[in-house]
Amino acid sequence: MANPLDDLPKDRLKALEERIAARKPKAEDSPHQKKDYAMANHAWRMVIELVAGLGIGFGMGYGLDYLFGTLPLFLVIFTLLGLAAGIKTMLNSARELGEKQAAKAAEDKDDARGD
Repeated sequence: MANPLDDLPKDRLKALEERIAARKPKAEDSPHQKKDYAMANHAWRMVIELVAGLGIGFGMGYGLDYLFGTLPLFLVIFTLLGLAAGIKTMLNSARELGEKQAAKAAEDKDDARGD
């Protein structure tokens, strides 16, 4: 069975190959995109930590109020405690991320001096 590409003129085949090559992603674009996605993942992680703290505090407060029949009391207290816990966890994550970036910057600086 004959190859259908053998029937094409060489200049059309070369033009097709160039168009296909132009559509391929460039290698230098990918590290930038990976970095952007990593930063977005960290941001979403912090938002989820904050919302989870609020949700858990709200649920515990509502459950205790339902159990004891004191609707707004524990709901407000535990929602505020959940907010505080979520903020504390979020700040710990931000500090951890900052330490990682500082260590990487120091490593890059040492590598640049060593060359």
